[in-house]
Amino acid sequence: MNSATLDEMGPIDYLVVEWPEFRPRGELAPQLVDLVDRGLIRILDLAFLRKDEEGNVTVLELTDLGDEVTELAVFEGAGSGLVGEDEIADAGGVLEPGTAAALLIYENAWAAPFATALRRSGGQLVAGGRIPVQAVLAALDAAEAGA
Repeated sequence: MNSATLDEMGPIDYLVVEWPEFRPRGELAPQLVDLVDRGLIRILDLAFLRKDEEGNVTVLELTDLGDEVTELAVFEGAGSGLVGEDEIADAGGVLEPGTAAALLIYENAWAAPFATALRRSGGQLVAGGRIPVQAVLAALDAAEAGA
């Protein structure tokens, strides 16, 4: 990627999603493909991991995942170079032993025009964050209880 391309990108996020055993029941792949097809996100990296009972983390190949995620084959080979050994180790560090996970790095393509305008205006993002859904629900329940 050149600097002109980077100037027009949206914010980049990552997720580490864990399963007790790698069986996402077929609902994950179609949703991810739909987000990409609609231009909402762009997959930069997608890696699958397993952490054994002894704490060893291994990277899984798409063929290791079974039929439940065959739709993800469209992302096979997706790699920006952002995921290396350090990122795999960091992701593995948050996993429980005996689990598997997906590490996803993606561009929020829907926000690219805003991010581009922000940069061109001389602005820069200096902080960001996420509010967990559970916190929002708890706040709504508390407000409702006090009303």
